[in-house]
Amino acid sequence: MSRTTHLKLMLVGDLILDEPEPDSFFEHARSTLREADVLVGHVEIPHTNRGRESTFDIPAPPGSPDNLAALKRAGLHVATLAGNHIFDAGPDGIEDTIAALRQLGIATAGAGMHLDEARKPAVVARRGATVGTLSYNCVGPKESWANENKAGCAYVRVITHYELDHATPGGPPRTYTFAEPESTDAMLADIEKARREVDWLIVALHKGIGHTPAVLAMYERPLAKAAVDAGADIVVGHHAHILRGIELYRGRPIFHGLGNFVTVTRALNIEANPSPKRLEWARRRRELFGFEPDPDYPTYPFHPEARNAMIAVCEIDARGVRKAGFLPCRVNPEGQPEVCGNDERGREVASYVERITRKASLRTDFEWDGNLVRFM
Repeated sequence: MSRTTHLKLMLVGDLILDEPEPDSFFEHARSTLREADVLVGHVEIPHTNRGRESTFDIPAPPGSPDNLAALKRAGLHVATLAGNHIFDAGPDGIEDTIAALRQLGIATAGAGMHLDEARKPAVVARRGATVGTLSYNCVGPKESWANENKAGCAYVRVITHYELDHATPGGPPRTYTFAEPESTDAMLADIEKARREVDWLIVALHKGIGHTPAVLAMYERPLAKAAVDAGADIVVGHHAHILRGIELYRGRPIFHGLGNFVTVTRALNIEANPSPKRLEWARRRRELFGFEPDPDYPTYPFHPEARNAMIAVCEIDARGVRKAGFLPCRVNPEGQPEVCGNDERGREVASYVERITRKASLRTDFEWDGNLVRFM
């Protein structure tokens, strides 16, 4: 790596292209995204015209492989794939999604036709330097995990333990979550190995409690910090479909949840939902998480606070991450993220991120740097 190499990395959260004319959803963000030397995003669902829908969890309908071309035109260079829905169309969905992305020139990490492939980093070369990305699913279901002879995703197994917090059998428990040592050690070994092979390393963790503002589960911070200790320069989270707080650890940024970016689907709607299983989950989800999707957002059936979004921005050089921050975004009723500057809407999003960061007991200071909200 040249000591004068300087790159701008951008990272976005969940991407679901489950509606016609997928390019239209990047209309307000494309020019900003294409400023990145390396743009990383999480492809949430399989894209295939074959395969059978899973029966072990709440399956997401697969997207068309043709829709993935919109990601290329938006500037995406790396797709992370280790998530709870990537195996929803079985091995065919894994194979077709990876093939379609790679044909577009988009590198993939986190899924494969066997575990060794899923654990390999995506590597992108820019101006004589290399950026690697690793991707792990921390939320299950275990049926989605790859093994030596099975397609699926790379993973860290998280164990949940419930303990009564007072002497009332059957009363409300306290919840403890721990990253299981064996799969954690495997992840850390991958990070250490990749660290020797690339100049900068991103680790993406599909983690957290869905649709719940601010809260970080017990395992999340220790696992993210362990990734940094093993050699990650940047750690990003996704899965919760809502933003999470941000912290610095050893001078390296941890974005605990990038939330949604382009995440358009009708699969979680109650109205005109053709799938009995998804309809049941759509109803139960409203009871579990206590929110009603806004009818004015027909393709965006998420928590009202999920309208707040971001593009993470990290500037890196030979010394490491020299500037980290985010561009505030707001998802409009058409499901399109709009990039906000240092204006009224941008300040509202920035205040929201600062508020959820404080609520999660993360000690991070934020300041505006032009249109970037900087925390380093």
